[in-house]
Amino acid sequence: TLTAPAPFADETSCQCQAPHEKLTIAQARRGTPVDRPVRVYADGIFDLFHAGHARALMQAKTLFPNSYLLVGVCSDDLTHKFKGFTVMNETERYEALRHCRYVDEVIRDAPWTLTPEFLEKHKIDFVAHDDIPYSSAGSDDVYKHIKEAGMFVPTQRTEGISTSDIITRIVRDYDVYARRNLQRGYTAKELNVSFINEKKYRFQNQVDKMKEKVKNVEEKSKEFVYKVEEKSHDLIQKWEEKSREFIGNFLELFGPDGAW
Repeated sequence: TLTAPAPFADETSCQCQAPHEKLTIAQARRGTPVDRPVRVYADGIFDLFHAGHARALMQAKTLFPNSYLLVGVCSDDLTHKFKGFTVMNETERYEALRHCRYVDEVIRDAPWTLTPEFLEKHKIDFVAHDDIPYSSAGSDDVYKHIKEAGMFVPTQRTEGISTSDIITRIVRDYDVYARRNLQRGYTAKELNVSFINEKKYRFQNQVDKMKEKVKNVEEKSKEFVYKVEEKSHDLIQKWEEKSREFIGNFLELFGPDGAW
């Protein structure tokens, strides 16, 4: 049962108790002793942590019957230098990873390129990542040397979702989110919204509120008319029943065969 977030690598000792001998992929897939899990490493930026990230880590965790998943997260300085500005800062990204159920350990300030020293320090058996060459920092594929060493295991990307897709969606619908946050109490300064745009958004919010009120009135009016029609129908039906009853009683008294 999971009761606590995954530990940081620099706050815990290596949990691999058995002598760390190099494994082949075939050996790892057959299964290893309980005290010798296959140590799988996956790294990334993990900005705006989403289902695509989680699915990749799930795959990395379940590549072998007995595995221990270490996840490296690059710092802000390194990420901004080689990839670009992030939405979440490094502390937020570290914490997001710690609370993913597939992660056993988080390595903060992970290197952009994996060195033999880093792999040895963390006793890494295999590196998991999607198989698409990752060109960066002057290299056509930063995982090329890992692949050549037989330490690379591929995972599959989740199509239709990525950090870039989410950011694109926010940029596309910027006005909608700016108006929503103004309604929720954020100031124009916090949202970096100009004075004119603030007034425009607030006016649009008021217009939307008025439209919603009109819509509610229309719906209530329709409901009222429906209820009146329904009651009128019931009333007419009762009148018809009463009129038939009245006529029947009248004929019983005053008709040709009536009592009178």
